[in-house]
Amino acid sequence: MEVAVSGPARRQRVVIVGAGFAGFRAARCLGRLNKLSGGDIEVVLINSTDYFLYTPLLPEVASGILDPRTVSVPLAGHCPGVRIVLGTVNRVDLDARQVSLVDPEGNRRTVPYDRLLLAIGSVNKLLPIPGVAEHAHGFRSIAEAMYLRDHLVRQIELADSSDDPAEREARCTFVVVGAGYTGTEVAAHGQLFTRDTAKRRPGMRDQRLRWLLVDMAPRVLPELDERLSRTAEQVLTDRGMEIRTGTTVSEATGDGVRLSTGEFVRTRSLIWCVGVRPDPLVERIGLPTRKGRLVVDEFLNVPGRPELFACGDAAAVPDLTRPGEITPMTAQHAERQGRRAARNLAASLGHGHRRAYRHHDLGFVVDLADADAAANPLGVPLAGLPAKAVTRGYHLLVIPSNRLRIAADWLLDAVLPRQTLALGVVRGDAVPLTEEAQPTTGAAPTEAREPTPAGGGQPPKGPDARG
Repeated sequence: MEVAVSGPARRQRVVIVGAGFAGFRAARCLGRLNKLSGGDIEVVLINSTDYFLYTPLLPEVASGILDPRTVSVPLAGHCPGVRIVLGTVNRVDLDARQVSLVDPEGNRRTVPYDRLLLAIGSVNKLLPIPGVAEHAHGFRSIAEAMYLRDHLVRQIELADSSDDPAEREARCTFVVVGAGYTGTEVAAHGQLFTRDTAKRRPGMRDQRLRWLLVDMAPRVLPELDERLSRTAEQVLTDRGMEIRTGTTVSEATGDGVRLSTGEFVRTRSLIWCVGVRPDPLVERIGLPTRKGRLVVDEFLNVPGRPELFACGDAAAVPDLTRPGEITPMTAQHAERQGRRAARNLAASLGHGHRRAYRHHDLGFVVDLADADAAANPLGVPLAGLPAKAVTRGYHLLVIPSNRLRIAADWLLDAVLPRQTLALGVVRGDAVPLTEEAQPTTGAAPTEAREPTPAGGGQPPKGPDARG
């Protein structure tokens, strides 16, 4: 059936698929442009959830600093003039100019369009390593962050109740694979969170908590300036974290992981932050791709398809500041591409003029928990409290809502003890590690970035950050 998304008057219909950094910004921009032009465009946003997820703050959700709702921005009310359609898109019919979707109750529908903007984002990147899919968990959604928080608390609780030294050691060992932005932040916050949880239990005060950060890259945060990478590595090393660069996981089992060095690490916690790849829907469309991303021109338009635009992780956008390259999969690029795609799409309907996408990186930030961070705003390297201030200030500036709630949570965390309990609201089997689309964009799971070695970094977050 075709979903009814407009009134009787025929208007040009623009469909945006995905409400991540790119899609959310595009929808907001098109909604404003449409209002200024008299409302002759119908804007439809298709997404699998009713919120935009600000992923850079997920490590603070997992460590109990922030409430999950504070990093979730409702689409209703923040995308004025935009019709929200809940569903996951599983097919794009370019000839019929319509998309097929499945709504949350399993109903199949189609939505025709005059212009289509694909902002479907990315999915977990899995590698053919035995046991990883069965024993590891990713970190891309609210559910995964909440599960990880409960899991960390539960391991400390179960270790405390065990008299077996080997079991206690395994439950108190945590392995994070991927020393990019996400993996580094997850490890930094997770280590301090487990320490805080353990110190409240008399039987755990002398128990060693072991954290390993594993990556094939020669250093942590390989995307950053080496000075910031050294700062992050020094902070983590001083806390006792074991950083294994030039190393990967060769096998995962229920008892632990085997590293490429041959060492077997007994653990019940394998956190997979290796990276992402473009959503498989991109390949199913059948148009030319580059590194798995849909080929577009500098105007974010698919060549030969004037009605089709793409941006964010789904699009191979030419980087005009680096001829011959494409823009990296970062939040800073996704946000700005979303706004530029919206304006160029509106120009194709007779509203304004199109412009090529060009953006210079403004810098990076990485939160290392407690009072530590690393940042290089406008190329100025910072560490410690100055970097922490820049990092938190940047997040408050960029997130479109909940600023007061986030600031209040930060203040309360600074003056009150953190609550360390396992709510058990998300079971492990509810968040399997798969290459299917996460419930944060409008693309559907596969029906049924460029490849990097195991342990490769997650795309950047921060002023040049991704979600």
